[in-house]
Amino acid sequence: MTGHLDPSLDLYVQAALGRKASGLIVLDVHELSSIADVFIICSGKSNRQVTAIAEFIVSELKKKGIRPLSLEGVKEGHWALLDYGHIIIHVFYEPVRNFYDLDGLWIDAKRIKTESLRKLEEKESEMEPDFDEHD
Repeated sequence: MTGHLDPSLDLYVQAALGRKASGLIVLDVHELSSIADVFIICSGKSNRQVTAIAEFIVSELKKKGIRPLSLEGVKEGHWALLDYGHIIIHVFYEPVRNFYDLDGLWIDAKRIKTESLRKLEEKESEMEPDFDEHD
């Protein structure tokens, strides 16, 4: 990772993955935005899961002494925004994520692979079945 990124970034990723957030991406937006250095974007499959993911992230990070500057939309479960200053976490209900398409809006941002994301990708690739031609 480059020098301007918080070495604790993976703690945020681990917290999001702790409640099975899907489609998690980490975007380096420090050159594209004055709002934050990093956006973490992930999804839940229901409003209830979005709320659970957001609450779990806040709870896990609080245990490590990391507190949000502000929280929005956590109870509604459509689009929870967790503002940690230099890192902003967006937890979307999947159809809402598709509608707002932050992934597309920030297409020029460099994607960051933290240690937890690399491990998750390795695990997922090991679990993918090998299809042969007889299936």
